[in-house]
Amino acid sequence: MNKTEFLTALRKQLAGLPKDDLENRISFYEEAIDDRVSEGKSEEEAINDIGSVDEVVREIAKDTPLVRLVKEKVTPKRSLRVWEIILLVLGFPLWFPLVLTALILALVAYLLIWVWVTVCYATELALTVSSFGCLVAFIAYLTGGQLNFTCLGASLMSAGGAVLLFFGCIGATKATLKLSKAIVIGVKTMFIRKGGNK
Repeated sequence: MNKTEFLTALRKQLAGLPKDDLENRISFYEEAIDDRVSEGKSEEEAINDIGSVDEVVREIAKDTPLVRLVKEKVTPKRSLRVWEIILLVLGFPLWFPLVLTALILALVAYLLIWVWVTVCYATELALTVSSFGCLVAFIAYLTGGQLNFTCLGASLMSAGGAVLLFFGCIGATKATLKLSKAIVIGVKTMFIRKGGNK
């Protein structure tokens, strides 16, 4: 792939960016290729150093705020005609609940990703509290002159479970953060790529 093909493909993939951002990004990558070529590399080597068009689009999606992409997507490029306004007003009882439902379902799906992390931490807290509770019960029995190893065993088991689950909670949090970040970048990339299909 040469410089012209790369920049043409990149421009097509970044069609959803605001026009100023698009031109800045294209100029940046054009200069990056030119700099590498001036260092003695071929255009293909320079492009391989930069990465594929898909990799570049993902990097740009990471840096671009989602609000800006949505605003660019929903901002009309021309004024609405009278008949379009009438259809929007008459169709409001139909399209508004559908849009609202879709947004709520997307939010619920995103929040459900975090439910299992919350359950992990709630279980961690329950095990920690039960460990201390059983230890207090063991000490209470001990001060009363009785030995109750059941309470001591339950305390140790709860403490061991809490320690093991702590590492699981950390792993679950990291994995969920990674998944959340991937989802947001995927949505941004979708807005950037579908921008040209208005």
